[in-house]
Parts: sequence; structure tokens; C-alpha cells
Amino acid sequence: MKGIYLINDRLILNGFSQEESISLQKEAILNYMSQKNIEILTLNPYQLNDYYTNFHALLYDLKMKQKQWDCFLYYSDHVVEDFIYTYPAKWVILKSFFNEVIAVENQNDLNIQRVI
Repeated sequence: MKGIYLINDRLILNGFSQEESISLQKEAILNYMSQKNIEILTLNPYQLNDYYTNFHALLYDLKMKQKQWDCFLYYSDHVVEDFIYTYPAKWVILKSFFNEVIAVENQNDLNIQRVI
């Protein structure tokens, strides 16, 4: 399975610094991808990182490829909520390019709940 992931580099999580918030998101997503054998997919060869930080850039690249992809991953609902409320139609379009949309933090919480 192949996936694209997004990191919100403008969001401060859990009182961490901006760099720590980015690192937290990236570590959690990469761990999840590793556990589930999800390969990182890069749509744009000119991307600086193997992940997106801008929803609009991701949507643009998805529209250029006009293809269905396996999964889109992000850290938590908190990371995407501003985009969802500001651009609800674009969020629906973005999600339509993927078979699965996964909030990694929620997945980890579910795994912990199952253990307990």
C-alpha cells in the first residue's frame, strides 16, 4: 500500500515548540506507516520533503495526477480542523482522491484502548 502524509507545520501541539510539534507528528506518522507497511508516495518530484505541509499544494498535485491513491495520513483531527472548517468543499474533494483517510493519533489511541 502507498500513502501520502501531511504535517501541519504551523500548529503547536501539546505545548511543545514548533520544531517539537513537527517532530511529534512526523514520528507518529512514520511509525504508523512502518507498522502497516505503507510506502511513502511522492507526487511532485520537486517537493522539498517527502510529506506535504500545505493542503492546497497537495490538492493541486492530486488534481494534476487525476488518480485514486491508497491512503492519506495525518497526525490528528486537530491538525486538519482549520482547513476543514475554512474549506469544507476542498476537504471533500481532497478525501475523494484516497481509498482511506487516516488520523494516526486516533489509531494509536484505539490500539491502546484495546490493550487496556
